Amino acid sequence: MVIHIDPASTRPSDEESPAHVNPILWQQSLGLARQIAARVFRDGGNPDDAVAAVGLPSSSGAKTWDKAVDLIAAALSRTHSPALRRAA
Repeated sequence: MVIHIDPASTRPSDEESPAHVNPILWQQSLGLARQIAARVFRDGGNPDDAVAAVGLPSSSGAKTWDKAVDLIAAALSRTHSPALRRAA
């Protein structure tokens, strides 16, 4: 019996950040993304609503809450704060 795993369906653990993102920034973004998703869920929204609340297109393919959290965290870790630009 051979088990095939679709690489698109596998998800890194919370300890693993994307290679191009600072691990501390990723953990902070992940925590904030979970809070955003929890608030949208509490208010009766769906994963697409949570993604749209951050300013991403709702057609980004967030069919599950896990995917929505990952998309939001990735968007938050890409966003550069004006304070960070001034400090650099």
